[in-house]
Amino acid sequence: MVKETALYDLLGVNASASEGELKKAYRKMALKYHPDKNPDDPEKFKHISQAYEILSDSQKRAIYDEGGMDALQGGGGGGEGFHDPMDIFSMFFGGGRGGGSRRQRTVRPTVHQMRVSLEQLYKGCTRKLKISRTCLCKACEGRGGAAGAEKKCDECDGHGVVIRMQRIGPGMVTQMQSRCGACNGEGTVIPAKDKCRSCNAKKKVQEEQIIEVKIEPGMHDGEKIVFEGKGNEELGLPAGDVIIVLDEQKHNTFARQGANLIMEDKLDLAEALCGFTRVINTLNDKTIFYTSLPGEVIDHGDVKVIQGQGMPHHRNPSDKGDLIIQFRVNFPSFLDDKSRRVLAELLPGRTTVMVDDDIETFELDKVGPSNHSRSRGQGGHGHGHGFEENGVRCQQQ
Repeated sequence: MVKETALYDLLGVNASASEGELKKAYRKMALKYHPDKNPDDPEKFKHISQAYEILSDSQKRAIYDEGGMDALQGGGGGGEGFHDPMDIFSMFFGGGRGGGSRRQRTVRPTVHQMRVSLEQLYKGCTRKLKISRTCLCKACEGRGGAAGAEKKCDECDGHGVVIRMQRIGPGMVTQMQSRCGACNGEGTVIPAKDKCRSCNAKKKVQEEQIIEVKIEPGMHDGEKIVFEGKGNEELGLPAGDVIIVLDEQKHNTFARQGANLIMEDKLDLAEALCGFTRVINTLNDKTIFYTSLPGEVIDHGDVKVIQGQGMPHHRNPSDKGDLIIQFRVNFPSFLDDKSRRVLAELLPGRTTVMVDDDIETFELDKVGPSNHSRSRGQGGHGHGHGFEENGVRCQQQ
């Protein structure tokens, strides 16, 4: 049990989420609430990044689970001194040139999430994606106007910020610093007659382009494909990168675990006892059969393996993982008298106990909420028969 779940709720995961589930949740939420896409609520992105920073650290997560944010802020390891959310984003999505940390004066990468099916990750494919990026105006070469037309802003004296005195009480004033609205914080302005007509002195324009994303066989959920220099442009800096993050979609039949594929097969009782044959369509559109051995009995929960029918290994697609099959046996809920007698004669292991007429006998009931509440009432503190809400456990001595 955890004391509070606010950080888990921010990422949209359960408190029992694995490291991989946390990464996938952060990836989804960070892209959704990034300030470039959600400028009206930048604090949301900050809080998501801080939640991931805590929960991705095993020590901080343990402290949070036990005592909540109060424990962290009370010296338990991270209630303050968080990293810059953009630095976390850049470390998580960092491209081929060291990511987009603003402190390194590089252009922040542009990240897109691409949904891909398990079939596409198995066979590989090429997808086209239209992206929009900010480019330097070609008409004025990013100057905003004619060469030499820029002049120092009179409003901020070229500093890009203005300082104003604000009264906060009797005889008390404070200095307030804000970005200069006349030059938009750049420190320079361009006279109206010299402004570039293509970008209206904004120095940048929006441009759309089509990129081809090559998905190789065996790639994984969350894998990044980097297009260097295809992102946003800033004057005097190399163009940023475009990063495509693969987002594997849930499959109706198979679940992926590394290079292995896992599927569930539900058997009727007759199939589990007497044998069966199955036909399935694989992710590469091939039909395969599998069958139980003569005389083999499949237990509920048994796991079998078909070797070499899993996912291809990335960069070595001829080498494949295994197909793991988990069996679930559907037992009949009721047997008529005839079927019961036939099975009793055919199946081994049935025992008979002689019961005297004066011995009290009982019928078995299903465990349900009424049994649970009754056992707790009799036990005084819930010890009773050792029932739990979701099943039965052994009573601890």
